Amino acid sequence: MNLNKRLNDLALHNSIDYFGVADLSLAQKAILEQGGPEIASFPFSISLGIVLNMHIVDQLPNRAERSVALNYRHHAYDIINQRLDLAASIIGSFIQNEGYRALPLPAAERIDDDRICAAFSHKMGASLSGLGWIGKSCLLVTPNDGPRVRWITILTDAPLEPTGKPLEERCGDCTACVDICPIKAFTGRPFHKDEPREARYDARKCEKYFETMKDQGQIGVCGMCLYVCPFGRKK
Repeated sequence: MNLNKRLNDLALHNSIDYFGVADLSLAQKAILEQGGPEIASFPFSISLGIVLNMHIVDQLPNRAERSVALNYRHHAYDIINQRLDLAASIIGSFIQNEGYRALPLPAAERIDDDRICAAFSHKMGASLSGLGWIGKSCLLVTPNDGPRVRWITILTDAPLEPTGKPLEERCGDCTACVDICPIKAFTGRPFHKDEPREARYDARKCEKYFETMKDQGQIGVCGMCLYVCPFGRKK
């Protein structure tokens, strides 16, 4: 059994819904600029994804109710991130025991507060592995579950086979995520790999929105762009 298959089976055993391998030479410059030379030294990334609870996401229009916001924050963010971190740690240890380097990255930790970014873009890794495309919301959109998936990445030098290539963007003329955003953080421009994130998305607006909610005694939850995407809605 080849290594890809063994890792995929291990991911499934740990209740992972999405598994993908990307050739990072396709985005070497962007990876180096965001994460630095150590992050850019790995030739492959493994993307792991868990689909969020659909009913919890469907309640987001009622997030002003504390019980709705609390349930989303807990079960669709905190707990899912813990599950992803644990799975990445287990798979990373397996790769290391096979004699290769492995660097599991945190599911939801940033390294740069000014740029509001992590050491590596989980969405980019998943996109490069063929699991979806970057939508107008700057979220990774999967064909079956839309953006209702949370991601984590393991970087490695294990001799893996890429599972795919970036999918063609399928958002078309849809602007549902742009229109529903309460703070108008999206410009509506489609993703283009040579453009900075700021051409499509103002992350600082989201940051300030959550800070304002917390200052008002609310739980900092939005997710409306995730909720409204037609690729994820089952109704």
